[in-house]
Amino acid sequence: MYQLDITLRRGQNLAARDRGGTSDPYVKFKLGGKEVFRSKTIHKNLNPVWEEKTCILIDNPREPLYIKVFDYDFGLQDDFIGSAFLNLASLELNRQTDVTLSLKDPHYPDHDLGNILLSVLLAPREEQREVFQTQSLRLSDLHRKSQLWRGIVSITLIEGRELKAMDANGLSDPYVKFRLGHQKYKSKIMPKTLNPQWREQFDFHLYEERGGIIDITVWDKDAGKKDDFIGRCQVDLSTLSKEQTHKLEMPLEEGEGCLVLLVTLTASAAVTISDLSVNSLEDPKEREEILKRYSPMRMFHNMKDVGFLQVKVIRAEALMAADVTGKSDPFCVVELNNDRLLTHTVYKNLNPEWNKIFTFNVKDIHSVLEVTVYDEDRDRSADFLGKVAIPLLSIQNGEQKAYVLKNKQLTGPTKGVIYLEIDVIFNAVKASVRTLMPKEQKYIEEENRLSKQLLLRNFIRMKRCVMVLINAAYYINSCFDWDSPPRSLAAFLLFLFVVWNFELYMIPLALLLLLAWNYFLIISGKDNRQHDTVVEDMLEDEEEEDDRDDKSPPRSDKITWLWYSICGILQEDSEKKGFMDKLYAIQEVCVSVQNILDEVASFGERIKNTFNWTVPFLSWLAIVALCVFTVILYFIPLRYIVLVWGINKFTKKLRSPYAIDNNELLDFLSRVPSDVQVVQYHELKQDPSHSPSKRKKNNPG
Repeated sequence: MYQLDITLRRGQNLAARDRGGTSDPYVKFKLGGKEVFRSKTIHKNLNPVWEEKTCILIDNPREPLYIKVFDYDFGLQDDFIGSAFLNLASLELNRQTDVTLSLKDPHYPDHDLGNILLSVLLAPREEQREVFQTQSLRLSDLHRKSQLWRGIVSITLIEGRELKAMDANGLSDPYVKFRLGHQKYKSKIMPKTLNPQWREQFDFHLYEERGGIIDITVWDKDAGKKDDFIGRCQVDLSTLSKEQTHKLEMPLEEGEGCLVLLVTLTASAAVTISDLSVNSLEDPKEREEILKRYSPMRMFHNMKDVGFLQVKVIRAEALMAADVTGKSDPFCVVELNNDRLLTHTVYKNLNPEWNKIFTFNVKDIHSVLEVTVYDEDRDRSADFLGKVAIPLLSIQNGEQKAYVLKNKQLTGPTKGVIYLEIDVIFNAVKASVRTLMPKEQKYIEEENRLSKQLLLRNFIRMKRCVMVLINAAYYINSCFDWDSPPRSLAAFLLFLFVVWNFELYMIPLALLLLLAWNYFLIISGKDNRQHDTVVEDMLEDEEEEDDRDDKSPPRSDKITWLWYSICGILQEDSEKKGFMDKLYAIQEVCVSVQNILDEVASFGERIKNTFNWTVPFLSWLAIVALCVFTVILYFIPLRYIVLVWGINKFTKKLRSPYAIDNNELLDFLSRVPSDVQVVQYHELKQDPSHSPSKRKKNNPG
């Protein structure tokens, strides 16, 4: 056995893989197809300096060491930069050697992708293999430790002042990108202004005790072209005191103007990962402490700390085979909003056992827990095997359940089941108050893409919502036309009674009666809610369309005709740059129309699902709110209510200049799932062949 001591020095002139002309490189060392070391990530640098040391035990020095360099991207889609081989047989024993390796891409062997500089020392060693195993465990512990966060950075992007004009009209369409390590956030675009008012709030996690540096870049949105760079700045978190809000006016380097930020550093209990033997909820003292922490008596203590979530990822069965050997190398990614943790990889197994426990702090009880199973691929990004999405309010505490894995769109089953045991403890009052506040946005949202099926689905959804209003208008008009004399007579008498006795409090009272009537139908077994097969069918059609060759249109409607017409024009005039710019602009307009249709349809579906008791917690919250409004309108004159509302609106900016505007009703509706989300969150029934009882019968021994 030999010992190879490696010092990873630096990289030179690495290939750029990010849009800004830089990369976030890290290095993997592989021996015999297995990863033996991974370096840290150096952000935004084509000449990174690592100076990291590692020790590798080698059985056969004739086997080369494989070195691969990647550009880190948030998620699981890291970009390949280049690779090289180190011939260990050419090294002289017991002598330190400096090595420069030229990176190559097997598909493009002529491209210069930069160099990696190493110092290596190969020496014979006669120790047990346990040393290697201990080293692997140590690396695993470091990887696990790197996933745990120790604090929260709360950032409020207030405004920009006197930014640089990038458009011909002397204005800009600015937006801001933030980055802390692998965490990213992109603000909304403010059109045609040099003094934008964003008023956006988001949180980053602190993974290092000493803090870190937030990279901030400001861009001008340019339709159909590459966005223009306006300026950059940095915030060094190590210079800021904790538990205190700092107002920062950051001048932009390489540009003009400044950004105004509010930054607050707070310590928090980190999300954690442990083995199944370490269970905080099974310890009576710890469970009592958690229950006390979220008891009704502490409803006004730390309003952002809504609850506690514990997820046991036990095992999976009958997974899809992703490798040519008929096996997979599965691992799990557990996500709750922006919190993301990974299990270890179980190699060459379709029935892996992880036996890991993850704990999270819940900031919004309407969040959705996502558990995704991937196959680790040593040479490419991980392959998707299956996924489940579980709303926290649908969790049954302490029950081990087998969840059927779904496809990427969460619309239908894929091969395999995963066994989870989940517990969630929360304070109902804090959760209710949090419902009326803006919903937490993910750091990185998937960019909207133009899809014929998605456009058609959103059009049909919006059409159904509009048809409800049209049918209601026809129904009311039929009462005036006396198409049905008994119905018209009843409507006429109801009209006289309501108008003669009308008071403003009757509006929330009528909505309250509608909620109560639907609840009565549910408990009496006359539930008129129907599974939204139309939306489900559209989602399945969209998934099939992604896998289908688009040579012939599957439908003969106007949207399909328009889609294929645009595609035909795009192919015919691909060489005309000016026309291509126009087509990009048309595509952006189509994406905007697609998104507007989705927003309008979702708004109507969320209102319907509130009254349909799709999420009982939200429907009960609506009942409480309507009761309060009814009592207020009954006892307090309307002019006093309008007076209080107006005083609050006019003095809000004086009392809290940096407050973020929000609409409580829209924030409430954002927590109600649309019909598409109802289909995605629907739990599929397990195949009886996967049940534990069935397995025992099949395997009596």
